[in-house]
Amino acid sequence: MGLLEGKVCVVTGGAGSIGHATARLMLEEGAKLVLSDLSVEGLERAMVDLPAGEIALVPADVSDAASVRSLADAAKERFGHVDVVFSNAGNFGAVAPIESYPEDVFDAVHAVHVRGAFLVAKYFTPLMGQGGSIVINSSVAATRGDPGVYAYITAKHAQVGLMRCLAKELAPRGIRVNTIHPGPIDNDFQHNVEKGLGEEIGRDGTEFFNEMIPMGRHGSPEEIAKSVLYLASNLSSFTTGAMLMADGGMSA
Repeated sequence: MGLLEGKVCVVTGGAGSIGHATARLMLEEGAKLVLSDLSVEGLERAMVDLPAGEIALVPADVSDAASVRSLADAAKERFGHVDVVFSNAGNFGAVAPIESYPEDVFDAVHAVHVRGAFLVAKYFTPLMGQGGSIVINSSVAATRGDPGVYAYITAKHAQVGLMRCLAKELAPRGIRVNTIHPGPIDNDFQHNVEKGLGEEIGRDGTEFFNEMIPMGRHGSPEEIAKSVLYLASNLSSFTTGAMLMADGGMSA
């Protein structure tokens, strides 16, 4: 029997590499899945190599309350309840000096990471019960500060505050809430970050990050998915309010 046998799991940002890898692992572990991202096209591409299983594809914008409410309604209509939510949708923003950092970019990043995680918790918590798990995908960025990364880093710190509030409130209902903190991952999201950073610092961004990671390499989406599985499953039944680092020692 799989670790998520029969459980209903929701993954936002499901068309991205971490969301897709997590969705795959959840299905392999017996879950029923609600997979969400901004567009139907992205979700359909993500479906191509997922294993067979009960899957609902529901496009949604996590920064929009009506859209998240519709996502929760769709999950309830299809499956009746929800056991696990992986709040994974994200965007990066820009790297720029404070005096020229674009205000609209700052707002857009916080709308997805902070407002989005808040709205997902707000509308899915009523569908969850004893043994439920909410996992918010934060970042090693939540443990540090770097020049110019104003939107992303402050948003990732804010997610930890949200997680801690939720963990305290929902523990009496048997719902666990934790954050996972990936370090640099070998995916398109990180490659775009490193391209922009490299232009700012005048050197190869990937090499720059690898020098900061004690394990000397980027992680893979599949490695992060395994950590999410731990937090989603009963393996972590006494774990709530925790920051799980999956960063190759970068935050040590």
